[in-house]
Amino acid sequence: MTALIIGIAAILFAVLAVLPAGFGWWQDVLLFLRGAIPVMALFIGLIAVFIGIADIKDRIEAKREEEEERKAEENSKKE
Repeated sequence: MTALIIGIAAILFAVLAVLPAGFGWWQDVLLFLRGAIPVMALFIGLIAVFIGIADIKDRIEAKREEEEERKAEENSKKE
C-alpha cells in the first residue's frame, strides 16, 4: 500500500514539474531526455546482445542434450 501511495505521489510530482503553471521544468526534462536517450539505447542494445548470446548458448545446449538422449535411447534399445 505504501508503494502505491509513493508511486502516485511521484507521478503527481512529475506532472506538476513539467506543467508551465507548476515548476516549469519542461525544458530541463527535454534536455535530460536528449542526453539520456542515447545512453539508454546503448544499455538496451547491450542487454539485447547478452540475451541473444544466452539464447544461442541455450539452443546449443538443448541440441546437445537431445542428441545425448537420442543416443541413450538407441543404446538401451540395442541392449
